Amino acid sequence: MSEAETPTARTGRTITTNIPARLDRLPWSRWHWTIVIGLGTVWILDGLEVTVVGNIAGRLSESGSGLAISSGQVTGVAAALYVAGACSGALFWGRLTDRFGRRNLFMITLAVYLAATALTAFSWQAWWFFLFRFLTGFGIGGEYAAINSAIDELIPAAYRGRVDLVINGSFWLGAVGGSLLSIVALNTDLLAANLGWRLTFALGAVLALVILLVRRHVPESPRWLLIHGRDREAEEIVSGIERRVEAERGERLPDAEGELEIHQRKSVSFLEIARTVFGRYRRRAVLGFSLFIGQAFLYNAITFGFGAILTKFYDVPADHTGYYFAVIAAGNFCGPLLLGKLFDTVGRRVMISSTYLLSGLLLFGTAWLFDRGALSAATLTACWCAVLFFASAGASSAYLTVSEIFPMETRAMSIAFFYAIGTAAGGISGPLLFADLTGTGRVRDTVLAFSIGAALMCAAGLVAVFLAVRAEGRSLEDIARPLTAVASRAKAAARPGSRGGGPSAPPAASRP
Repeated sequence: MSEAETPTARTGRTITTNIPARLDRLPWSRWHWTIVIGLGTVWILDGLEVTVVGNIAGRLSESGSGLAISSGQVTGVAAALYVAGACSGALFWGRLTDRFGRRNLFMITLAVYLAATALTAFSWQAWWFFLFRFLTGFGIGGEYAAINSAIDELIPAAYRGRVDLVINGSFWLGAVGGSLLSIVALNTDLLAANLGWRLTFALGAVLALVILLVRRHVPESPRWLLIHGRDREAEEIVSGIERRVEAERGERLPDAEGELEIHQRKSVSFLEIARTVFGRYRRRAVLGFSLFIGQAFLYNAITFGFGAILTKFYDVPADHTGYYFAVIAAGNFCGPLLLGKLFDTVGRRVMISSTYLLSGLLLFGTAWLFDRGALSAATLTACWCAVLFFASAGASSAYLTVSEIFPMETRAMSIAFFYAIGTAAGGISGPLLFADLTGTGRVRDTVLAFSIGAALMCAAGLVAVFLAVRAEGRSLEDIARPLTAVASRAKAAARPGSRGGGPSAPPAASRP
């Protein structure tokens, strides 16, 4: 049944509601953990997928792998198609997410990912492998828009920063698993050459199926439902959450403060989205571009050529680089995990700018030590871990930033747009630049690669010093007023005799 046919969908009305305030005043509960597990764990799959493909490239190109493909085609053509799929998928699904809802799309995009990953395991020709690498990326790109939108709209304001950072940083947990899994998959004493790599993709599909089953319990965003004329559904969802939280805590929740008046509508045009993001919020658009481009180039400066650097300069065997990458990936995850809370307490502006600047400065220092020949494979890896500890928190904050600084009606499309720009820069121009520099075997070229990534990261940090939005602890509607908002009013208390718009009061005071 389409939105237009749904009996509870009635657009064109003006309503007053305190549902956003009720969601933001909720304490942390088991229900929120359900959201984190159901929506956030897909990044672990993404990290697993990307890392495994990079590490098994050599095995795929060998005779007896069951696939006539070269290592260069795996890391070049297949990687480029995955990136192209992710960029196009983000834009395609992002628009649909704003139009048809978060839940509909995060179920569909995960199903696309699951099917494409499973079919990749059955590749018998190179073109089949390329096609399903593109479709896998197409599904993952849509996940970024749908998942980040849903998470921000369901998680209370006091916890939104740390939760978003840890979820986006969980990509690196998958990268650790992918590095270790590839070691097993490449061991022909355990698995046949034509079987190990297929099982890794099959495992990814199985894990995606488990996540899909968990997601059935994640509701639609009440904020999205409100704007699209489905306020009764929004009320039922929020009331149900409140009852579960009260039962868990054994006490009544405090009344919610603050109401929002909106004029319900079905959709927002591309032109209105463009005018909003690049007209009304042009300074925030500059911030989004800067953060995504900076982190994309820093990551490519390190991760794209890390294996070549270890083998060429330190004689590390190619089949041992996975161990080093697992250590780097662990450092990446620790950054958002340990620093995430500070984004909600110290604040967005201080933490975003400092993580970007610190990671850039530390990479400059690493480049200087590398140029002097003062590093071994182990100490270079330690330096990379220090850089990426801060860079990963900064990179995750880029997704957090663009998901909360633009209005509700443009949220998924804004995430998709900036993600596509950053991914394209990192996945296309980044490899073209850094592959040449790190592949020459000359110290000065690798130093230049490090310096370019460091400089762009520092530049983004300086932009954040002046343009970052103080969003910590604030309602999404306060950070960026919805396009559908007629008036935004904060009240000291809810209506007399109500629990803040709960079952004892009407779900929304509306007028035609």
